[in-house]
Amino acid sequence: MEVTNLHIHQLKLCNTCILPIFLYSSECWAVTKRDLLKIDALDQWCLRKLLEIKWYHHVQNDDVRRKTEQPHLTATVQAWHLSLFGHIARMPDESDAKQILTASPLENWRRPLGRPRSAWMKTTQQDLKSTNFSLNKAVDMAQNHPLWRLMSTFGAMHS
Repeated sequence: MEVTNLHIHQLKLCNTCILPIFLYSSECWAVTKRDLLKIDALDQWCLRKLLEIKWYHHVQNDDVRRKTEQPHLTATVQAWHLSLFGHIARMPDESDAKQILTASPLENWRRPLGRPRSAWMKTTQQDLKSTNFSLNKAVDMAQNHPLWRLMSTFGAMHS
């Protein structure tokens, strides 16, 4: 498997035209493990299509990823997610977005029957757990914008 100039051009085209459409507002998604697996499967399928790798070539996914030097799509979603979290954490306490995220349910509120839905804050806590941060420590760290930007992108891409 060799990456040619045509493949490089196709990857650049995919990164500039297709991925932004797919990732539009992904920082707001409340994703489950199943969703993450589907996102990675789509990402891997696209890379294999672009490089014209068929199943009978027996090329491992890690080899495809190494040849293309593309980050996992789920890592990009996680980085954008943590970036939005940092933005909200830096907002004043009176802002609506911060009040909604830090609010607790009313005393007489009961959860509806059935499986609990995945919530944005739960997804954020899972993302922070993968980077070895607690919620309180992350809120404190997010106050330093350059440090948080570095942590959210580098930590998500290399966790």
